[in-house]
Amino acid sequence: MSEKNDFRGCPATGIGSMPGGDAREAAKTVTGSFAGGEGLPYLAELPARGPGADMIGRTVGLLVELYGHVEPSGWRISDRPGRDTRRARSWLGEDLDALEEFTQGYEGPLKVQAVGPWTLAAALERRGGEAVLGDPGACRDLAASLAEGLRAHLAEVRRRVPGAEVILQLDEPSLTAVLRGQIRTASGYRTHRAVDRQVVEGTLRDVLATVGDGATLVHTCAPGVPFALLRRAGAGGISFDLALLTEREEEAIGEAVEGGTRLFLGVVPGTDPASGGLSDPGGSVMGVRTLWRRLGLNPGTLSESVAITPSCGLAGASPAYARAVLAHCVRAARSLADNPE
Repeated sequence: MSEKNDFRGCPATGIGSMPGGDAREAAKTVTGSFAGGEGLPYLAELPARGPGADMIGRTVGLLVELYGHVEPSGWRISDRPGRDTRRARSWLGEDLDALEEFTQGYEGPLKVQAVGPWTLAAALERRGGEAVLGDPGACRDLAASLAEGLRAHLAEVRRRVPGAEVILQLDEPSLTAVLRGQIRTASGYRTHRAVDRQVVEGTLRDVLATVGDGATLVHTCAPGVPFALLRRAGAGGISFDLALLTEREEEAIGEAVEGGTRLFLGVVPGTDPASGGLSDPGGSVMGVRTLWRRLGLNPGTLSESVAITPSCGLAGASPAYARAVLAHCVRAARSLADNPE
């Protein structure tokens, strides 16, 4: 198994975001939920704190020689670091302090998340108000700035948690829309042209390479995951909501598994269900077993091919439910390993 696909000790994890605004409480929950090698701890994100803690603003704070500020329409490129960029960096520093506190002596895999170059290009505005996505040169500059910023960020995480095997997750919920030419312009009357698939793939490859020998994955909570493209770009794992999978993608899933790609399957609701409770852990992974049978894959490979996650981030959940979900993912992964058929 190549290093990029090495997710040993990662049977369950979360996507990234957590509810509330207490960095210490979030770090304590995440590290505690996945203690003892039963899951993959991660650097929690707390978007409820406001601009700069949201997924776009947090990643803008990582950029090198590019800055951003908040407009009513969203994040826009700035000439110099202002209050919004400084706030984003401050929130991240607070989260890193909390993670460091609760990972003293920790050795093992540790996941960090950032918005990928194409979702960032679709969300971040140029000075005139149009998305970076509409300017190929600006896209290249943005991706280069992101790659440089990620290298520094990953080095900082390794410095603070020296026993960590850092895994990089790129969040790309807009990737399919970018490939299909479905990202709307500022006016809303037309869409940006679809970006060439080879350009998308090459850019993703360059950004994923910032982790060096560490493992990588790409997360998207949108339908139509481009599995083959992500694998060619070097993603060792692909994270998605299992409920959005269609038969059209099943062949690509089978090829991914046989090629050694780890699937991070979102099977547990990310917000408090109306019924008020979670199903039993075995019931949560019933669809995973069904998919494996349909694909004709060996059930014995399930535990090494699949990690169990919530369907998306937990920012919209109650704190109690978020804790319950992470614990449930661990139990569901254990059920899958104990009873693959």
